[in-house]
Amino acid sequence: MTEHFSSRFGFLMASVGFAVGLGNIWRFPYVTGENGGGAFVAVYLICAFGIGVPILMAEIMLGRRGRASPPGAMRKVALAEGRTPHWQWAGGLMLMTAFLILVTYSVVVGWVLWYLAKALGTGFASSTNGAAAEAFNQVLGNVPGMLFWTVLALSIAGGIVYFGVRNGIERSVRVLMPTLFALLVVLGVYNLFNGGFAVALDYLFTPDFSKVSGAMVLAAVGQAFFSIGVAMAGMMTFGAYLPRDQSISHSVALIIVADTLVALVAGLAIFPAVFHHGLDPAGGPGLIFQTLPVAFSQMPAGQLVSVLFFVLLSVGGITSMVGLMEPLVAWLDEHHGFSRHGSTLTLVGGIGTLSVISILSYNVLADWTVASRTVGELLDYLSNQIMLPFGGFLIALFVGWFVSKASARQELNMRSGVRFEAWHLLIRYVVPLAVAVILITGV
Repeated sequence: MTEHFSSRFGFLMASVGFAVGLGNIWRFPYVTGENGGGAFVAVYLICAFGIGVPILMAEIMLGRRGRASPPGAMRKVALAEGRTPHWQWAGGLMLMTAFLILVTYSVVVGWVLWYLAKALGTGFASSTNGAAAEAFNQVLGNVPGMLFWTVLALSIAGGIVYFGVRNGIERSVRVLMPTLFALLVVLGVYNLFNGGFAVALDYLFTPDFSKVSGAMVLAAVGQAFFSIGVAMAGMMTFGAYLPRDQSISHSVALIIVADTLVALVAGLAIFPAVFHHGLDPAGGPGLIFQTLPVAFSQMPAGQLVSVLFFVLLSVGGITSMVGLMEPLVAWLDEHHGFSRHGSTLTLVGGIGTLSVISILSYNVLADWTVASRTVGELLDYLSNQIMLPFGGFLIALFVGWFVSKASARQELNMRSGVRFEAWHLLIRYVVPLAVAVILITGV
């Protein structure tokens, strides 16, 4: 790979932008609501720091050592370690995971852009529970409308990837990510004074461990992986663009802290409004589209707040789509001789075409189910709760058992031998066993 980030700041902003997206701001609140609040948050934090951090360090390390797209990086590292090149299929699984997530994720980002347009236009002044639900149902039933906004989301993200690592990704995230952080702080401070904040704090940080179950822990692992960006190929690809003189462990620590803070602050930006207006925190995927418009209609300066909120969501959604697209573009460029421009256009066209299936699962194909799940729900379950944890398991297994300790030590270049030994113990024994047990019991 000839392209690199120009600085550590560029890498961090791109990586945080990939990690901080709808997984934090859209998915984290509703999954928390569905899984009982504080107990889920506690398990999620354990998974994020105890499992996510070691795997993310391993994934970025593999990318930088292999200097290729995920399949190529896995193959190069495996051959250098005297292992079978078939490990490249683990990289292929990550690419497939990123692709499937994009098929469903781009539709949700399309909803966000659509609701941003609504907020900028008429706002949500007349929203009631029934009216907001009906408005969202109309969105789900409008196939041409959903397709238009999905293609727009893909075009914006694709346009950033089209111009390359420095001129596209790095240049855009230097502006977008500080904007996202500023908007999140503004919304959090607004809710601090607008009511419901104390209830939201109690809901998020007072755990009821009787609600812990295998399925809930699996959901927490899936959410941690989805939120951090583990095993989605993006972090491995960004690692391939990371200069050798940058510390992986320090970068990962900053990424995880930023990602976790955004998820928690997002909860504090959403749940106060939900509780203050007597709404349902377990509103599911439609929480921000059916529940929050009612809150916006009842709060002071509601239209301005709704615009800020959906701008925030739009930024997070687009930067995450960029991180999901980049490894797929790099792979097409690397293995099929496409130019970056040709790879991007091909990928956007392919995802846009397949996203029609996800769009139709909300209307025309809504009654067509597999294992009691619609096509969209099945894709989400497979990618987020099966493929992500399994991909993370393979990364941990490969680095812990098939990459030499000397190679890992050299690439990570951690100043503290104690911290390296702790990481290696986790990645070799604790993480693979924990993920395997969670996968088996959860499924």
